Order: sequence, then structure tokens, then C-alpha cells
Amino acid sequence: MQPTERKMEKSLCTLAAVIFLGGFLEAVLTDYTTTEVNLSLNNTSTAASVTVQLQNHSTATTTPIAAQKFHTTTVTKTTLHRKNISRESEEENNKEKEDASKTEEKKTQLDCPPLGLESLRVDDSQIRASSSQRSGLGPHRGRLNIQSGIADGDQYDGAWCAEYKDKHQWLEVDAIYLTLFTGVVLQGRNSIWSWDWVHTYKVQLSNDSVTWKTCMNGTAEAIFEGNQNPETPVLGLLPVPTVARFIRINPQTWYINGTVCLRAEILGCRVDDPDDIYSSEQDLGSNDPLDFRHHNYKEMRKLMKSVTEECPNITRVYTIGKSYSGLKLYVMEISDNPGKHELGEPEFRYVAGMHGNEALGREIVLNLMQYMCKEYKKGNQRIVRLVTDTRIHLLPSMNPDGYEEAYKKGSELAGWAEGRYSFEGIDLNSNFPDLNNIMWDAEETATDKSKVSNHYIPIPEYYTQEDAMVSPETRAVISWMQDIPFVLSANLHGGELVVTYPFDCTRDWAPQEDTPTADNAFFRWLATVYASTNLVMSNPNRRLCHYEDFQAHNNIINGGAWHTVPGSMNDFSYMHTNCFEVTVELSCDKFPHVSELPIEWENNKESLLVYMEQIHRGIKGVVRDKMTKQGITDAIIKVEDHDHDIRTAADGDYWRLLNPGEYKVVVWAEGYFPSMRRCHVGMEPRATICDFTLNKTPLQRLKEIRAKGLKIPQDLQLRLRALRLRKLRATTKVINQRREGQRRLQEARKARGV
Repeated sequence: MQPTERKMEKSLCTLAAVIFLGGFLEAVLTDYTTTEVNLSLNNTSTAASVTVQLQNHSTATTTPIAAQKFHTTTVTKTTLHRKNISRESEEENNKEKEDASKTEEKKTQLDCPPLGLESLRVDDSQIRASSSQRSGLGPHRGRLNIQSGIADGDQYDGAWCAEYKDKHQWLEVDAIYLTLFTGVVLQGRNSIWSWDWVHTYKVQLSNDSVTWKTCMNGTAEAIFEGNQNPETPVLGLLPVPTVARFIRINPQTWYINGTVCLRAEILGCRVDDPDDIYSSEQDLGSNDPLDFRHHNYKEMRKLMKSVTEECPNITRVYTIGKSYSGLKLYVMEISDNPGKHELGEPEFRYVAGMHGNEALGREIVLNLMQYMCKEYKKGNQRIVRLVTDTRIHLLPSMNPDGYEEAYKKGSELAGWAEGRYSFEGIDLNSNFPDLNNIMWDAEETATDKSKVSNHYIPIPEYYTQEDAMVSPETRAVISWMQDIPFVLSANLHGGELVVTYPFDCTRDWAPQEDTPTADNAFFRWLATVYASTNLVMSNPNRRLCHYEDFQAHNNIINGGAWHTVPGSMNDFSYMHTNCFEVTVELSCDKFPHVSELPIEWENNKESLLVYMEQIHRGIKGVVRDKMTKQGITDAIIKVEDHDHDIRTAADGDYWRLLNPGEYKVVVWAEGYFPSMRRCHVGMEPRATICDFTLNKTPLQRLKEIRAKGLKIPQDLQLRLRALRLRKLRATTKVINQRREGQRRLQEARKARGV
């Protein structure tokens, strides 16, 4: 080692000691996100300036992890993202002030985020290993929560696994920059064929990947406790947070019937080194002044309330029901006339948090409501048009019970499934009525398939029973769908990077099969609009999240072609209402660390806006009664060559999403003569207005007049007379034909008898 390297190493060790003692943090970290420490090098008159970067773009104060406590063996499940808990209502003002006062008295500690193995910020080239069983179990697969393919020996397996079962195996991560390492999160192998995990391990650090030093606990090498099963993440905190560039996980013991396999995340804060030419490079965040943090139920309520207070003229918060444990399902409405459906104005919705542990959608929806409020006030014409021409509904948390469960564990420790299901253990993603098979079965048995209903298929009787396994969250959303005439929607999920479109359920229960709807072309357009404008999905150089290459499909896929999901919300929305809905898988990481939220917002901001704007494609109009000029409810809108009809809303208005082209449209309603016209849809995102006026049939008019006890007008009497005469002639013709057939049959029998 060169003398200069020894001096720098000594300076860095001094820095680690100073950070550990926390003497300088109390004074400066409260107000700043960077802290500069000048350390004098021995035998020189120069000072080395070292800056610790917190890597947190949030504007909120955080309650950090206790990364500076000593642990003989580190096995705590500390929450990594928790924030100061805010009051739920006005009555808790005093308590909140007391809590805030106590918090200020506490010493602020350093909260180091994950380097990004799970979120893919760490590139494959930054991860090495001592050995690997095969390429599918290489070091690039040693990422927290990575999922394996279903085939045994898959090239995309669920962990890094060493070739040899000894204590000399290691997984190494190059942080690129000098980093204050504070901890390791460890997980076993994801596989349906094998059980493998590491029981204990050591941590080694280096500045050059050649000379390594093992983390010490006093005078002995620190032994960290690992996993007891394949899936539960376990956090190991370094006894003394240490500055280095490289870190190694060195397994010591493992599951007796398994081998050396692990998935991991590394916690650390970047340290700026003046000698590092890359030290000026910073992670991109967001310039939008939004509340980038994870919000629990109380904090979510407070944020939504603050948005309505900031923009009272265009926002309204309402509830659609409650979860099993009693948490309300809050919706934010954004409109120039909140609380009222305006004639001709389409209704849009974003739904997030169907799976409680997929937290990114929840935060992005909360960001969206803040962003639209602020930009509307600034006069951003794009946002003003959206608010003026569209009624927008934002449901940030469909499964609040599940989210609260995941939130308790934190962003890195919730694992892959903690909080996914409802309180009752129900997967809300497949809890809606399966209307697909009802329609397909009816088509198979019908003599005339054109008579089978292709829309507004009723909910089956069994689903409405009190003992039906239907969650209160699902019931609330179904009721919401029936109350509001939604036109377009997206269901925000996490864990992949892809947009899926209906049908989600396959015919004949095939596990995977492309199952298109009658509106397949438009659904593909909707999916493409979101995927092509998403900054990560549209990056051709991005890495696969887990094992499926969705880039081969332009980052969109039919839901059934991915995997069948009977009873999905997307399919139900299409079959039972007028609403078109897709699923957006927002990120490889279901529950990103708070430091990732500004980047994720920027990745999705344009996609969220441009997708909403697609609601103004196709045709729209009002179907009215010719005499009364009133709108006709439940009039059926049928587009030629599109075997999926829609219906008018309560005021007679309708919206039919269509790609550019010329269409023959027929409208009919009970008691009216049908009407037909041709409608042109252009390339611009502006719906073509196609209004219809329907004439009542004479029988319908007669029925209404008699019900009111009025005198029948002479013109109606004449029309009824003509109608009955035509009917009499038609029935006479049928009777005569029948009699003629019978006569010929009798003559034929007589002839055979002769």
C-alpha cells in the first residue's frame, strides 16, 4: 500500500469514528442533506474534504434507522422508511405538538438508503462472486426479492448460488463511489424446486477490491445472522458504519439440506471524495415540490386534506366504503365542478394499492393529486384542459389493511408478499365476478350467438350471497363502478415493468393464452401510450426485472398471454360497465425506498398524464327523446364490426373509445325506433360528437299516455291503426302459409296411401 493510500485510509477510518459518535450530526443534519467534514492528513498541511450524501430527495424530515447501534449479531427487522406520524384529525393537535417537541429533542441519526440491487440502480457489472453453479444462478441474480422462472434449471433463477459449499464463497458489490456502509439485508433463494438460504455470514470491506478487511465486533470478527427460510428478509447492521467502495458478503453457515445461495440488498450513504472524478455526478430526482415519502393511513388522509385546502375549487375527497378492519377507502376527485357529473364530460379513474405491499402506485397517485393541484394554480394549460374537460377520480389505496401491514416492516423488509392480500387473506386482483366464462358458455350453447349479450353482463346470483367470499373492498369498488359512468381507468401495480390489457382470463382455463377482446386494437393503443412514454419501460438498455423479457413485446402484453386471472377488475370493468381498463406494473421494486420516489415519479409523470388524455378519443354524444328532448338512459350504442356495445349514462350521454376511422353506429332503446348514422374519428385527441334523436314507437307512446290517463291524440290513433293493420296482414300471411303447408302434407299422405 502506498503512503498516500495509508493516509487516506486513516482519514476515512477517522471519518467513520466521527460519524459513529454522532457529535457533528446533531448540529448540522437537522437542516441540511449534506454534511462536510474536514480531516487533516498526518504529516501534511492539506485537508481532505469528505461529504456524506444522504441520497434522500424527500423534502420531509425522516425518522431514520438506528444504524449506529452496536450489535454482537445483527438480526433486527428495523423499518427503513418510517416517518414522523402525523395527526389523524383536528382533535389530535395537542398530542401532535407534544410528539413533535419530543422528536426535536432526539438526536438526528443518519438514514442510509439501499444501493439499489432490488431497484436495478446497481448494474449487473457491479456485482461479482467467488463462483457460481451456473449462469442462471450468477451474481447478477443475487438481488433482493428477485423472482425465479418456473422451470427447474431456469436461466433466470432466484438467487446467486455458489458452486462450492465452503466458507470461502462471497458475493461482492462495487458501489462505484466511496460509501458509508451501514447494513445488509439478506434473503434466501426463490425457487419452487429448492430450499436454500444462508444462516450466518461475515461482511468484508475494501477500497480497491484487492485488500479486504472483515467487519469487527470489538476484537472478534463480526458474525451476522442470516435467514431461517427462503423469503423473509433479515437486516444485519454493521457494528460500526464504515466507509469503503466495495463490500462482500461471506457466508459461513447455510441450511443443512441446501447450498450457499442468497439474495441481498446493501445499505449505504454515498461519500464524496475530491479525488474521485465521478463524485460530482448525482442521482436524478425531481424538481416538482411534492411530498416524496411513504404515507401510512393517517398521513395519507392528512395529505389529501391538504390538497383540498390548497385547491378547494377543483378537488373533493369522498369515501366509497371501508376495509375489513374499518379503514375508509378515500377517493380524490379533481374536476372544475367537483361533486357533479357534467353532461358530456367523461369520467376517469386511477386505482392503486390493490395489493397492499405494492406501495409505489399509492405514492404516485398521491403525487399526481398534488401535482395537478399545483400546476392548475400555475395556469399550466395542459392540466387546466384535463381538469376542465374530464372528471378525474383517484383511489390511492384499495387495500389499506394490507398496506399498513407492509408499512410496519418497511420498504426493504416487507419481502415479496407481506401485505399483498386483504385482512381476510383475499387476493383482490381475482375477487371480482368471473363474467368472461358466463359469456363464453352462453355463446357455446346459443343457436344464434348474435343474441348473446356482450356487455353489461349481470353479476351472478352466487356472488351476491352474504356468505360469498367477496371482500368489503371489492364490494365497495363494484358499487363505485355502478354509481359513476367511468369511461377509462388504469389499475396500478408493482413488481414488473409492463402494461397488460384484457382479457386477463383465458378460455378453457389455459394457464397462458392470448385472449383478445373485441376492442383489442384500442386496448393495445392504450397500453402502448403508457409504456412508450414511461422513462424506464421505453429504455431499450434496461435490465429484465426477473425472468420475462417484456421488451420483446414493446412492454405491453395481453393479460391472458402473461398468466390467466379469472375475476380480474380489468375484465369485470369491461364486461359489466362501459369502462376500458389496463393494468400498469410500475416498477421492478414493489416497495421502493423513499429515496427512489422522486425518480419513480419522473419515470411515470408523463405516462400518467398522456394516458388520461386518451379518454378524449373516439366518439361521444347524447341520445335524446325527439319529443321531450330529454336524455335516454341505457340506450345501447352499437358500432359495426365491434362486438362490444356500451350504454348511455343516466342523462343520456355516452362515450365510445375508438381508434381513428369511419364507423357505422346504431343506437336503440326500449320503446324507441333505432337510429343509425356514420361517425368519423380523426387522429387528434378530441372525441367526435355524434348525437342521436330517437322516436318512440306508437305502442310505447300509447302505454305512457294510458298510464297518465290522458286522451289519445288523433295522429297516434292513426299510427296505431296502421300499425295494427300491418300486424294483422303479417299474421294472416303466416297463418295462410301454415295452412297451405298442412294441406300439402295431407295430400302427400293420401297419395302414398293410394
